Amino acid sequence: MANVPDANVAPPPAAEYTTGMALKDILLPEFDHEMGTTRRLLERVPDDRLAWKPHDKSMTVGGLATHLGNIPHWAGTILNEDGFDLAGAPINLEPKTSRADILALFDQATKTTRALLDRSDAEFMARWTLKRGGQEVFSMPRVAAFRSFVLNHIIHHRGQLSVYLRLNDIPVPAIYGPSADEG
Repeated sequence: MANVPDANVAPPPAAEYTTGMALKDILLPEFDHEMGTTRRLLERVPDDRLAWKPHDKSMTVGGLATHLGNIPHWAGTILNEDGFDLAGAPINLEPKTSRADILALFDQATKTTRALLDRSDAEFMARWTLKRGGQEVFSMPRVAAFRSFVLNHIIHHRGQLSVYLRLNDIPVPAIYGPSADEG
């Protein structure tokens, strides 16, 4: 007879499935990998195409690359504040006018953010709230907000920028495996 789990036996506690690693030790390799991949893509942004955009409603290459370069800065608000109210959100950054300026923005933001990740699990698990005009939109642990608003947001816009580059016949670097241009 096959081994069938006994329905009357409780499953093991969730703690048995954890790694025992600190959250920062889980986040740092992921952060380093995603920032390295993003920088390789930003290095391909051509100075002579910064004003190009695929559609009237789209961001320009320069605007999108500037946005990518600035996203790591959002970690400061997520990791150091109890929340953020979109009503007080600053206007989008003025697009940088050169690849060198975009890379400088990104490098500075990445360095600052990496240092912010040196915190305890309790700090990562503290509640963070997004509001709009004083009304709560949602609350979640800071670690979840960081992964969503910083890491996942960068991944999303990095994909968008890779399409912009492809549409301009600029070789796309390998991201999660080979691209059509690089192995």
